[in-house]
Amino acid sequence: MNGRIATLMVHTSPLDQPGIGDAGGMNIYVVESAQRMAAMGVSVDIFTRRTDANAPEIVEISPGVRVRHFDCGHGQLIKEQLPAHIAGLSRAFLQIMKKENYDVIHSHYWLSGKVAMAAAKDLSIPLVHTMHTTARVKNLNLAEGESPEPMIRVQGETQVVQAADALIANTDAEAASLVTLYDACPDIVHVVTPGVNLQVFTPGVGRSAARLEVGLPQDALVVSFVGRIQPHKGPEVLIRATKEMVKHSPALRPKLIVNIMGGASGANTEEVDRLKELATWLELDDVVRFAPPVARENLAQWYRAADLVCVPSYSESFGLVALEAQACGTPVVATAVGGLRTAVADGFSGVLVDGHDPKAWSSVITRLLQEPQRRVLLSMGAIEHASHFGWDSTARGTLDIYDQVIGTAQKSLEA
Repeated sequence: MNGRIATLMVHTSPLDQPGIGDAGGMNIYVVESAQRMAAMGVSVDIFTRRTDANAPEIVEISPGVRVRHFDCGHGQLIKEQLPAHIAGLSRAFLQIMKKENYDVIHSHYWLSGKVAMAAAKDLSIPLVHTMHTTARVKNLNLAEGESPEPMIRVQGETQVVQAADALIANTDAEAASLVTLYDACPDIVHVVTPGVNLQVFTPGVGRSAARLEVGLPQDALVVSFVGRIQPHKGPEVLIRATKEMVKHSPALRPKLIVNIMGGASGANTEEVDRLKELATWLELDDVVRFAPPVARENLAQWYRAADLVCVPSYSESFGLVALEAQACGTPVVATAVGGLRTAVADGFSGVLVDGHDPKAWSSVITRLLQEPQRRVLLSMGAIEHASHFGWDSTARGTLDIYDQVIGTAQKSLEA
């Protein structure tokens, strides 16, 4: 198709640094897939809420891809505060859409879906929606002490499911959950697997050179966590597993470095400090290191520098970190949940762990650190596995769905 797409993501901007606040894998997903679609002849405007009064209305981030800011609720609102602004955002978005001609609206995350519904209905524009995560799945897999997602989100997601012309899921498991937990019509649920930038995330010059660049000792055993610092992502699991590792295998301690890389997420502004205090209480200050998120162009070197990357999430619609690490040749240890079962090939590109028992995680990580030859084999498998997940196929799959909903809309108008 050669059309115009209005992409909507209101709770976080595609210009934000992933790993801080509410910015994460969705930001990467939206920008990467938009750039690939633009390369295939489609124009993509990504609409987002203006948080900086001085931000220009339009920012071109690459040929054919623009970020468009619109106003409602100025300031640094976290996503938990945005439901109160849905009506205002919907009105503002509708006013813009009335003056423009777009072929499809594609909303990302439930808040954007709610904002898009009025414009899609009033202007008879097909609505495609990607959830990324859902409240019902998250609430079935909460971390200890984590607050459940509110009922307003469950209700909002249910309404978006009913309003959408097509729903895009990352995996078969997510597609099934939309049908079983949200009563989505199976005919409108499509699976399009996310990708990884295979030009940026590569094995590169190898582990030794990467460690030289990021300042890690050549002989260290490096285990890394990359992502937003929130209970649901499971960094505490890795810290507690580290305590088990040094207790049962004290010979590991002098060379062990556990990197926790990321920023505070959403309302959990105290979480980084809490985890630092936990590491101190567990007497792990010599092993566990905390670092802020790094720019995308530098992140690949941190993946390459690690012996293992851990993704101990309680639920993941996919898990882009796992894919990026594997593309760099680093095996991944991840929870056997949701999209991580697709992102990681168990026993081939990494290891999947059932549950979040620190002792189980400790056992898996320790064994891998003590078996360098197995890590070499997993590294080769990781590169091979990740090679099948380019963003081009994500873009093509998404464009096919756009063509389908546009065709269906045209037929209904002719009828």
